[in-house]
Order: sequence, then structure tokens, then C-alpha cells
Amino acid sequence: MTIKTGTNSVEMNDDLAHALAVSLRGCDELLPREEWLRKLARAQQTGQPLRIKLGLDPTAPDLHLGHTVVLNKMRQLQDLGHQVIFLIGDFTSMIGDPSGRNSTRPPLTREQIEANAQTYFKQASLVLDPEKTEIRYNSEWSDPLGARGMIELSAKYTVARMMERDDFHKRFTSGQSISVHEFLYPLMQGYDSVALKSDLELGGTDQKFNLLMGRHLQQEYGQEPQCILTMPLLEGLDGVDKMSKSKGNYIGITEDANTMFAKVLSISDDLMWRWYTLLSFQSLEAIAALKAEIEAGRNPKEAKVALAKEITTRFHNAAAAEAAEQDFINRSKGGVPDEIPELSLSGAPMGIAALLKAANLAPSSSEAGRLIDGGGVRVDGAVISDRGLKLEVGTYVLQVGKRKFARVQLG
Repeated sequence: MTIKTGTNSVEMNDDLAHALAVSLRGCDELLPREEWLRKLARAQQTGQPLRIKLGLDPTAPDLHLGHTVVLNKMRQLQDLGHQVIFLIGDFTSMIGDPSGRNSTRPPLTREQIEANAQTYFKQASLVLDPEKTEIRYNSEWSDPLGARGMIELSAKYTVARMMERDDFHKRFTSGQSISVHEFLYPLMQGYDSVALKSDLELGGTDQKFNLLMGRHLQQEYGQEPQCILTMPLLEGLDGVDKMSKSKGNYIGITEDANTMFAKVLSISDDLMWRWYTLLSFQSLEAIAALKAEIEAGRNPKEAKVALAKEITTRFHNAAAAEAAEQDFINRSKGGVPDEIPELSLSGAPMGIAALLKAANLAPSSSEAGRLIDGGGVRVDGAVISDRGLKLEVGTYVLQVGKRKFARVQLG
């Protein structure tokens, strides 16, 4: 089968069709698709792997499952034999990405950036094959660029084109401030593609403008322009907003196995299928077959458990996932997990609110009181409704909600 791609044509074979299907799985846009097909065909013919770039600014010390949507795509392309480049934006972090912002993002200090960057690749290596991943920092070429180079780079894009960007346009028309340095961010991200000679850049849908900037600048510098692939922003545990630590609807990839497993099981049945597409490494055919079984009457919880075990295994191991499943079963039956924090406290008798705070089960005594009022506190399995309860000398199992436990010896 021959496919026309502009003035050229590509002979489609099984390997090329598979590579294209892998590229398209779960993606929002692949632009331009014809160019990507030509690049894939060329790589197949020459044996020269394509250079695939993903840049992340180390704006926080931990990654969550939302970040792994693009990392999963990177791993899929890596498994096809291409060279993936994990780019840590230590330079661009000092500018602050304005994407999707309605106000100027405060830049991070060099100390904050360096501390966060230390953990990024280690966490990304839970998804990528670290031995086959090229890790780079964009300060390598951005710092030497200097003032002269920055001015020359700025001359390659117009203010009018920059103001076509949706978030800049909205802020300008609503009278909100835009700092000049924010115009530099997409330019510097685009220049990363020039420095790395990338064939494909990945990002979330909110990064489309920045990714297209890379194409433009590569052409300005006489390079073959990269293709761009955008992935959807993963909805968090609430199924509404994108996953975010600030919204509290996230699963951190370094969270303990029991918490990770339980959080995956808390998502809705509808959201589960979107997570399967974007987070699971199962084939689309296998996912479709599983969905058909659920529609035919199989309990959807079984599919959710399978997803929870797959994700927990990826970031921990199979034994931890099995133990997390058993822990969840124990908690569902009102049982106590095998391993819970233990501590000894003096000062009996002690009020229940103060005890919850001392055991790190509540951030404050007032919050402990609210948890008690809501029926979310148990002592030795019994629900506590009295804020004024005082506990005498003894050992108690304290429980807040479904997942927080502590065994306290009070003396």
C-alpha cells in the first residue's frame, strides 16, 4: 500500500503501520502526520533512529501520574527503537512557563531548580529505560547564548505572532499584565529543539504553541522541522479537573504502594477507561476486549483492580501490588493493615483531638474535631462522636478515614 505524503509517497508495510498506530494511541494531535510518516519510513530504511524530545521544567520535586501520560508515550516510541531525550528545563524554569496562566508565574530560584532536578530523572526512569535515555539540561546551550544570542533569537519571531497565543491574548484583552520575559519562554523552549535537532517533540495539549515554536525556529536555523505530538491532560481522581498537586486530585509516582492502589480504585468507572488508554501498557485490543466483558455483565471493579495492580507494579513491584490489594481488602472489611505507624506518648489521660494531632492523623486539634464531627474517626474500630473523649493509659489503634492508621501506646 502506497500513501501520498505531499509531493512524495511512502510504501506502507506492517512495521510502519504499527509504528504509526503506536504514535497515535491516545494522542490529541500529531502534526503534520504526513511528515511523521516520512520520518518513520526514513528511519526504517536507514536504520537511523529518530530523535524524540520531551522537556519538563523541575517546578516541583515530585512527578504524578499526569506527568507519566507523555512519559508513557516516550517509552512506547523508545521501545520502537528510537532515541528519546529527557530534557530537564533548568534554564527555562528560571523564566517560568506562562502556558495556561492568567498571571505571571513567579520564577524559581537556582537552588529550588537544582533540588527538584535531582529527583526528576530518577522518577522518570520508573517509566523510561534509563540505559537508552539521553538526559540533557537546557542550560547547556541557553547559558552560553548570552545577551547577543538572545537578541538574535528574539528577532526570529514577531510580537504579533506571539500575541496570537491564547493565554497572552486573554490576559492582554482583560488588562492583566504580561512581563516581557514571558515572551522569552516559548522562544527558549523552541531553541531547545534547534540545539537537540529533534525529529519529534512531545507535550500536553497546553504546550502546542511552544511545540510549534520549535518547528518554526528549526526552519529559521535551516534544519528539518520537528513534528509535534500532543497528549491529553489527564483528569485527576475527581474526574473533572486535570491532575494537580495543588488541587489534591493526584497520585504521586513515589507514593507508597497501598496509597497508590487505593487511590486508583477510588476513580469512577467512566474515568477508568480513559486511564486505561493513557496509562496502561496493555494493547488497545486487550482493553477493548475487557470493556466488552464489563458491558456483558462482568463486575467493573475487577477491571479497576487490574488497572490498580498494573500501575502499582510499575512504580513498585508485583509483590507490593499484591500486598496492596490485600491491604485494601482488609480495610474494606474494617480490618487493620499489617503495617501501621507505631508511637508511644505520655500524658494520659489525653483528649482524642490532641491525640490525633500528636499521631499525625490530623494537622491540628480543630481539624481533628471536624473529623470527629463527620464520623471519620475510629478508636479500636469504634466510631467516635464525642470531641471531649479522653483516653487513659493503654494501647489504641486510631483510624481516620479509610486509609490513615496509627497504633499508639499511651502512658
